[in-house]
Amino acid sequence: MSDRMSANRNKSPPTIGENRRWSTATPLPQGTFVYDRKSIIFHWVTAVLVAALWIIAQIIDDFPAGPLRVDARSVHISLGITLAVVLALRLSWRNRGVGALHPDREGRLDRLAAFGHWSLYGLAILAVILGMMNALARGDSIFNLFSLPDLAHGDRSVRNVIGRIHGWVANTLLILAIGHALLALFHHYVLRDGVMRRMVPGWGRPKGTAGERS
Repeated sequence: MSDRMSANRNKSPPTIGENRRWSTATPLPQGTFVYDRKSIIFHWVTAVLVAALWIIAQIIDDFPAGPLRVDARSVHISLGITLAVVLALRLSWRNRGVGALHPDREGRLDRLAAFGHWSLYGLAILAVILGMMNALARGDSIFNLFSLPDLAHGDRSVRNVIGRIHGWVANTLLILAIGHALLALFHHYVLRDGVMRRMVPGWGRPKGTAGERS
């Protein structure tokens, strides 16, 4: 009896999905492991900010030159600074030891997911840094209250290069984020492994169950 119990304890839990190599979660009931509330908030605030920043960037030049365009660009810069703060808090939260994912990282999708997550972080941080550099190279006015220092000293070629690279990184980030969302839907509707429910508040979270932090 003792040997049988010991063998059961040592046996690795099966994974959800017909093919183990594609699985990403252990078959615990109804998505027992979920992200903690702070991680969920950080995730969705980041997603909203990235989408808002990209949309505003596409329409800034549609505003007539003058106060309206200055205000639109100022909102973009303000949201970029907010994103920088959120990313710093989110990474700090993960580095405190609450950011580890529970599933065994054995499958191909698990390795791709880890690479994708850190790519999203890296691109978001790079986009924020380039956005700040762009604002400083332009010497932008913030709501006509004060102006940032013009570090490019009026050199339009420098402004154009930084702005172009910033746009490329932002577009790449958006494409990767869309791919991330599509993969989440793939997990939910095809693999049916409960991964997507981890980041949707209250969706599939059993009552009285402790959540997993990430």
